[in-house]
Amino acid sequence: MAVLVEAISVIVRRDAIDRQFQGGWHEFENVVPNSTLYADDELGRVGFMSPPDVETFVRYLEEGGLTFVKNGKPEDIAVVDQMRGPTMPADWLEFAHLSLGETGNKVAACWLFEEPRICADPYAALDLPLAITDGWTYDDSLSANFKFVGNDEISEKLKFLRHENGIDVYLDLSRGKEVYVSRSKA
Repeated sequence: MAVLVEAISVIVRRDAIDRQFQGGWHEFENVVPNSTLYADDELGRVGFMSPPDVETFVRYLEEGGLTFVKNGKPEDIAVVDQMRGPTMPADWLEFAHLSLGETGNKVAACWLFEEPRICADPYAALDLPLAITDGWTYDDSLSANFKFVGNDEISEKLKFLRHENGIDVYLDLSRGKEVYVSRSKA
């Protein structure tokens, strides 16, 4: 099985959570700061739209007993970008853009993979079950509606309107439409 990757995802090995995280899986579920936890039997995934929120969550997981990087490689935790994949190679993690059924739509996904690598992206045609939440639909997802605006472009492309219920609301100046950036509870 694979877990869906949208926006910036923090991927955590479930075996590490069970062994090392204070309170195990139950406590991990309790500390997830938003409603984006997808999991299979091997990985847990939590999504963020802001790098500072990712950093805060990873730091919290480290304080709880997990290791982010050891000897220059992800140990228990990996950070995965929806468009580019892992921010640093992880020997235990595979990433690909997979076809979603027969629709032709593609989603980013990753899964635990500890075998030797044979070639780049041999998985594009794989039909892996995908761990998502109830009610997830492609048409309403970040997979279908992804837009990236770098920090250096925010002031030219977006106008901040308000913060409500954990969401920053901006006006996309090129389209005249509101866009939303979910912010995690800190």
